[in-house]
Formats: sequence, C-alpha cells, structure tokens
Amino acid sequence: MPLILLLALVCGVAVGNVYFPQSVSPSIATGLDIAPEAAAQVVTATQFGYTAGIVLLVPLGDRVPYRRLIVSLLMLTALGLLAAAGAPGLEALLVAGLLVGLTTVVAQIIGPMVAGLVDEDRRGMVGGTLLAGSVGGMLLSRTLGGALAEWLGWRAPYLMAAALVVIVALLLLRALPATAPLSAQRYASLLVEPLRLLGSEPELRRSCLYQSAVFAGFSAVWTGVALLLTGPLYDLDATAVGMLALVNAATMVCTPIAGRHVDRHGPDAVNLICLIGVIASAPVLAIGGLGGTLGLAGLVLGSLLLDIAMQSGMVANQVRIYGIHPKARSRLNTAYMACMYVGGSMGSWLGIRAYGQAGWPGVCVLVALVTALALGGMAVPRTTRSRLPAE
Repeated sequence: MPLILLLALVCGVAVGNVYFPQSVSPSIATGLDIAPEAAAQVVTATQFGYTAGIVLLVPLGDRVPYRRLIVSLLMLTALGLLAAAGAPGLEALLVAGLLVGLTTVVAQIIGPMVAGLVDEDRRGMVGGTLLAGSVGGMLLSRTLGGALAEWLGWRAPYLMAAALVVIVALLLLRALPATAPLSAQRYASLLVEPLRLLGSEPELRRSCLYQSAVFAGFSAVWTGVALLLTGPLYDLDATAVGMLALVNAATMVCTPIAGRHVDRHGPDAVNLICLIGVIASAPVLAIGGLGGTLGLAGLVLGSLLLDIAMQSGMVANQVRIYGIHPKARSRLNTAYMACMYVGGSMGSWLGIRAYGQAGWPGVCVLVALVTALALGGMAVPRTTRSRLPAE
C-alpha cells in the first residue's frame, strides 16, 4: 500500500503540470507584457502536448520497462518545466509548455502498470486511489500555482513543479520494481495498435462509448456553466467558476469507494449506476437556470453528482479494459483515453452551441441525451471474446 500511495502522489504531480498553467496565465501576461489571450496559448500548448503524449508515448508502456520509462519521462518533464521557467518570451514558453504536456503522461502509464502488479480483485480500489491522486493534483495545482504566481511571479510555479517532479522521480527510481517488457513490437506497430484494438475488442469499444458520452456531458456542463455564471443571470466573475470546481474535491474520497464496488460487483454494475447518476444530474443542474441562491445550490449539487458519477465510471471502465489482455494494457489505455478526450472535445463544442440556441436548459438536455445514448448501449447484446493474438 505505501507504493500505491506514492504512485497516487506521482499521478497528482504529473497531472498538475497540465492544469496549473490555467491559473498562472494572467501572471504570465503581466510578466511578459503580452495580451491575456496570448498568454492563454500556453494552456492550449500544454494540453495539446498532453493529448499527443497519450497517443505517442503511452503505448511505450508495453514496450519499455516501466521504471526506465516513467523515470525518464519525469526527468524530461522537469527539463521542460525548467525551460518554461527560464523562457525569455512567449514563443519559447509555448515550446516548453508543449514539451511539458507531451512528457507528463506518466499517470496514464502508471495505471496499466499497477493493474499488472496487484490481484484482479483489487484493481478497482487501487485504480480509484490513483484517480484520487490525479484529481487532487488537478485541484491543488490550480490553487497553489495561482497563489505562488501572485506572490513570487509566474516563473515560481514552474520552478516549484520542476522540483516536485525531480523528487518523485528519484523516489520512484528506488521504489519501483524491475519489470520486463510486455511486447516486442516495433514502435510504429505500437502506434497503430490502439486503432486495431478498437476494431477488434468489443469490451474496449463499450468502455470508450460509456466514458466518451459521460465526458462529453461533463465538458458541456463546464463549458456552459462559465457562460452562465459570468452572464447577466448571476453576473459573477471567473473566480466563481473556480470555486464551483472545488466541489470536485469530493471525488478524492468517492473514487476509491467506487473502486471497491467495482471489485465486488464488477464494472457493469458500477457503470449502470454512474450513467443513471449522470442523467439524474441533468434536472438538478437545470435548477441553476433559476438564478439566486436556489440556482447556485442546484449547480453545486448537480455538478457534484455529475463529477462523482463521471470519475467513478472512469474507474469501472479502466478495470474492464485492463482485463482484456495483460500484455497490451498501455495500448488499450491509449485507445480509451484518446476516445474519451475526443468525446470531451465534442461535448465542449456541442455545449457552446446548445447554450447559444437554448441557454442553460439546452446544455442540461444535451447531458441527458448523450448519456442516454450510452445507457442504451448497455442493452445491446454483446460478445466479450478477445481477438488480440498472444505476443
């Protein structure tokens, strides 16, 4: 268990590198004397790099020994953070941000690794613990990064993040067990394998459908709620959106609990409850359209229910895909995470258009509809036979 807690900490540190630039970008604009819109490109570059890292580097978890791969990526992340801290201008900072995002994907490698280290009946609980660490890193990095930037300037969060990454890398160098590569495939084959797995593995497609739909609804809500809170109905500033996001801290407690239920009752049972929970969050969130204290209460309770259901479903779906083939877990996770982020991007796009056409109620209806699509998919007869050849 101490190793699992350390790995949860590492997940939080790694994921935090993607999110703390969101709270630092105003200070970057001031420090580099550029427009806030230009400074926000650093956030986009880091997130783009992260998506690319999932596609290009996570499959290497099946080809390179875990300790070597994880520690190497962490050290590269530290170099990127140091380069960002010393960047003389926006162009250099964008390149450094891209490198940070590309290499800070170790949380997506740790999950498949741990699935192979623990007994099958503990994968849910352990996966929930790792996810709790990631959520904690996402939340704390925004808060601490913004406060540190206000106090010491925008370069300080990058230096602090680099120091944390080096510390956890050195800890993992001693703590991680030696493992042998799971696959002998060439790198080019590893890159195309996630697409082939999507075509050949029905259980992977199911997990991708469920989580993509839920993450689409989640992204639509958080895109629309920013417009709602800063609009004429509430007339609040962007800080209010950040405060509402702190509700997500509850998932740090809930995901390990959800994981234990996955271990006891299986992924399907937990997925069903999660999908119903997301649909149930839609009418609660719709109360937010009333404004005032009642509306804010609806937004808080609805977003809490939505986030717990989304993150708990994440645990269930990853446990399912990790059981498909033990030698391809990183490639399976690559396919799964890529589909999830595509769903999230589509959700944000649809959420903006739903808000423009029908206001906040339109966003809530969208959440219910996309999740009902996934719920309907649970009723479709399926085969669970894996067609992945042994390596």
